[in-house]
Amino acid sequence: MGENIVGNYGWQSSKGPDSCNYITPEILSILKNLNVQRVVDIGSGNGHLCSKIHREGYQVVGVEYDGKGVEIARSTYREISFYNFGVQDDPAKLLKHENPFDAAVSTEVVEHLFSPHFLPIFARRLLKEGGYLIITTPYHGYIKNLAISLFGKWDSHHSPLWHGGHIKFWSRKTLTTLLEENGFRVVGFSGVGRIPYLWKSMVLVAKKINKKSGG
Repeated sequence: MGENIVGNYGWQSSKGPDSCNYITPEILSILKNLNVQRVVDIGSGNGHLCSKIHREGYQVVGVEYDGKGVEIARSTYREISFYNFGVQDDPAKLLKHENPFDAAVSTEVVEHLFSPHFLPIFARRLLKEGGYLIITTPYHGYIKNLAISLFGKWDSHHSPLWHGGHIKFWSRKTLTTLLEENGFRVVGFSGVGRIPYLWKSMVLVAKKINKKSGG
């Protein structure tokens, strides 16, 4: 499995990626509406989003597989705990140090994973019963895909030469299926960035369910 894991995404500073400009406000709004307290950011990168969540008064913990990202986060945001784990690791390692969480956030991560089912499995183990997973990924739908084709942008959109870049491309339907096959029920959807149906990213909110009862 190790050959299918990229351990270096190129973090060099504490500056947030451009996607934070349109994703972070939506994440903060959703957390407020869910009325949660303890949050874990899965794929926390350099800690930028964690710092925004912490600033709003939540108890937040970051989990990141890229060692350089964790190093930057720990040195920049000393008041927040960051752990060097990936979704392929045993969640029990984190739960030795932290209590279960009310919500998990994972922004622009699932499209980078060779085995994306590891993400909801990992998140589910970290959440309290009835906890929430908020997950974002670049949006793909018929109208946007058609526009990309018409303007000849697929090469730049896929960025195939980016080591550790996007290798999975998700629609609302396929991401919903991934979550529902791994112990969640999708309870919310929104698009962020640009105009409707040409959104840069989509945001799904999913609730952890009891697999036996389905509720």
